[in-house]
Amino acid sequence: MASERVQRRLTAILAADVAGYSRLMGIDEAGTARTLHEHRAAVDPIVAHHGGRIVKTTGDGVLLEFPSIVAAVDCAVAVQNLMRERNRDVPDERRMLFRIGINLSDVLIDGDDILGDGVNIAARLEGIAEPGGICVSDDVYRQVIGKLDVSFEDMGNQQLKNITRPVRAYRARIVDVPTSGASVSFLPLPDKPSIAVLPFINMSGDPEQDYFADGMVEDIITALSHFRALFVIARNSSFTYKGRAVDVKQVGRELGVRYVLEGSVRKSANRVRITGQLVDTATGGHLWAERFDGGLGDIFDLQDQVTESVVGAIAPAVEKAEIERAKRKPTESLDAYALYLRGLARLYQFASRQANEEALRLFNRAIELDPDFASAYGRAALCHAFAKTNGWISGAANEIAEVTRLAQRAVELGKDDAIVLTASAWALAYVVHDLGVGAALIDRALVLNSNLAEAWNFGGWVKTWLGEPETALERFARAMRLNPVDPRMSSMRAGTAFAHFLLGRYDQAASWAAMALQDNPDHQPGLRIAAASNAMAGRPEQAHKAMARLQQLNPALRVSSLKDVVGPYRHAEDLSRFEEGLRRAGLPE
Repeated sequence: MASERVQRRLTAILAADVAGYSRLMGIDEAGTARTLHEHRAAVDPIVAHHGGRIVKTTGDGVLLEFPSIVAAVDCAVAVQNLMRERNRDVPDERRMLFRIGINLSDVLIDGDDILGDGVNIAARLEGIAEPGGICVSDDVYRQVIGKLDVSFEDMGNQQLKNITRPVRAYRARIVDVPTSGASVSFLPLPDKPSIAVLPFINMSGDPEQDYFADGMVEDIITALSHFRALFVIARNSSFTYKGRAVDVKQVGRELGVRYVLEGSVRKSANRVRITGQLVDTATGGHLWAERFDGGLGDIFDLQDQVTESVVGAIAPAVEKAEIERAKRKPTESLDAYALYLRGLARLYQFASRQANEEALRLFNRAIELDPDFASAYGRAALCHAFAKTNGWISGAANEIAEVTRLAQRAVELGKDDAIVLTASAWALAYVVHDLGVGAALIDRALVLNSNLAEAWNFGGWVKTWLGEPETALERFARAMRLNPVDPRMSSMRAGTAFAHFLLGRYDQAASWAAMALQDNPDHQPGLRIAAASNAMAGRPEQAHKAMARLQQLNPALRVSSLKDVVGPYRHAEDLSRFEEGLRRAGLPE
């Protein structure tokens, strides 16, 4: 009877670590840790694309599981190809090389963990893999041979440490990544022209002017995103490359885009010079390059010139009317606009209460200088919503009234601006609990700009609150594809977890919650859904662990006050089930 209660499943197990990690740490401890973090951020979208789940990380190692053995091997090959590219210009002694072992086995299920001899074999296969190589078991070899463009070399029977029986192993032979004339994409290319706009280099010699260069890029991304004929990577994924020397071919593979726009901004006194070049990520060839000079008072005209030239180079079929619609100056006050850009820079420091408060102050100053600045109203409302998400405001009547004022004024002034509509929709739905208006504004924003990842993300949350979790899952997936390395990925993953929770898929919800907490362990929505989903899935230890951290961050949270923190669930039973999950996790009444 006891054996009948043991949970098992057949799964593909991938174990990976860094060859010579201790040596690398001895050379440069801080630099090695930073490089490993950057590599993992680049690898995560590949794992997600192949349906992999991170079981656990241990220092320089990681244990993954996949529902398909073919997907596991395909993912391993993609990761090693990516690492070859990332190491291409790195001195030999500094290169970070992964070793990967893969096994197929029936495993024991222990909460989010998997256990058993099959897991140990994967780890031992990793140990005998070459740096930068892949080693698989005989079971894996028999499942994938002929199904992937990968050849294998028979290593014979291997007596692995602490494994009683010999294991027949095979070494994967990976074809090297082409350096020119071909495209290798780890994210599939969309069926329409796709582009990422990288952060422009600030050539002014003044670090305080970074906000100006960043704002220029953000405006170009926004303008390009209005074109439904284009697939545009969102700002936060593009900005993960800021301050890094990058290979545009690598960027194309990591983000799944055909084109990259890069450039620089030089601002001196009242003059500004913008340079831009459009690069084909498959060949590295330059398709277009231009330089724009003008007075600071002509900055919006210069932006329009850059935008029109880029669009004309990669999507000549886009109608002139759409180009004209993209040319819309956000404000006539350059002082107000500078404050707005500084506010955006602070707003994107998502986890910092001080940064959020400073962003709100800057947006309010911009509004004082230009009372018709729609984007500033929308972003100010968004600051309040972020504050509520983290428990920094209580949702008192005066706060709700202020959010209502800001959002309604933003919509009034920016009825055709998708970003303004999205920010206002989120604030009205989440803080004011005006779910109907919020949903309508999101839908309108998506009609205006189908490339806006923020609208798909916030729209996913709205659909969750409306009790439409299947549609919510589609929206979160779209957001993650448009913004695959967004620092706000925690929000999209937590939203996906909530949607699975409402569908009663508690194991999947717990898995997505764990991913949401990987990069931001203090993400409160992620902690809430991690606690509730693990509790409902019968994993009290994981549930209580998430709850303990949540109560440290928000000690005033109670079951009775939960409705003031989470969104406005249309169906009472959805909130009740969530309350029950947190109650089981240990949240006081």
